[in-house]
Amino acid sequence: MRIAILGAGPIGLEAGIASLQNNCEVTIFERGEIAQHIDLWGHVRMFTPFGWNHTQAGKELILRENPKHEFPSDSDYITGQEYRESYLLPLAMLTPLSKHIQLETEVIHIGKMGIWKSDDHLAEKRKQNPFRLLIRDNKGAEKIVLADLVLDCSGTYRYHRWCGEGGIPALNERSAERWIAYGLEDILGKQKNNYANKSVLVIGDGYSAATTICSLANLAEDYPATWTIWLSRRSKSTPLPRLSSDPLKERDKLAARANHLATRGEGNLEYHGQSIIESIETAGADKGFSIQVQCAGKPVHYFVDRLIANVGYQPNRQLFQELAIDLPDSDLPTLIQKEPNFFVLGAKSGGRNSRFLLKQGYDQIREIFNLIQKKKGLYPLR
Repeated sequence: MRIAILGAGPIGLEAGIASLQNNCEVTIFERGEIAQHIDLWGHVRMFTPFGWNHTQAGKELILRENPKHEFPSDSDYITGQEYRESYLLPLAMLTPLSKHIQLETEVIHIGKMGIWKSDDHLAEKRKQNPFRLLIRDNKGAEKIVLADLVLDCSGTYRYHRWCGEGGIPALNERSAERWIAYGLEDILGKQKNNYANKSVLVIGDGYSAATTICSLANLAEDYPATWTIWLSRRSKSTPLPRLSSDPLKERDKLAARANHLATRGEGNLEYHGQSIIESIETAGADKGFSIQVQCAGKPVHYFVDRLIANVGYQPNRQLFQELAIDLPDSDLPTLIQKEPNFFVLGAKSGGRNSRFLLKQGYDQIREIFNLIQKKKGLYPLR
């Protein structure tokens, strides 16, 4: 069985190991470097302990090749960078796995051999025919690769959502996009000088925004001219809902502190709910941002030095637009798709749901290979 895996992050690497253990012919395609998305937010401490973020099989394989390798304790809360360096990179360098990873190789489109999406009358043929993957390497050369089964583990972090009402771009946001920070900035580290003693407007009402707000409040203690405006579309006075008996204590502590800063106005912070972004304009790098907002139905104008839009991420659906794939936007990720032998795993399987945990992805891998072993849920493959 020829398996193509998209993405060399935590889920893609573990799926690669499972493929080899099931005697499958596997290739992992990664458009950048190993766990590149994690490297982008690597300065942030994870909500979940290390024990939730690895598999026993992966740990044993690493120790088999390097018995002296030291792992964090299963109870440790480590940063993304520490997780990448202590577990993911050693996993990718394993002798049986490394030769199956193609870095700087992007999968651009996926279709089915001899079948178009509109060919409903060819349902049986769709079950049998292999996938055609159009891939491009770092030199721009393209080729077609065939696969019997595809596991999309590419995640969502690369594709940010937009700031405007209804989820579409605000006026002129697309023109200003290159100067807006949509990810998790290293505000207390290597990007400190970019935010110290600056006015910063933060858009968002999730845990990424809360992380940003708490970092800016810490920065303001040492750089008192730092001023933050936090805008959320929530109508409540507190930006983040607290989950009853949240099993992730670090996540709950973050929500509590962000809400405290917002309601008390501490940390050189002002918070405004019921805020709808109408337009974003900038003249370029270090030129500031002019932002038009409707706050509780009243027009407000802000001019700030920096803009951080923690508005969430979304899956790239263009990749499989010629296949019968339907991603949810709920807390219940969909594993089985209408498209035979195509599976979306990891964060992408939940659509825009941002509460996906790595251990859920590992459970998905086990379920997929249980299906393969039992020949259930999978159609006969050549």
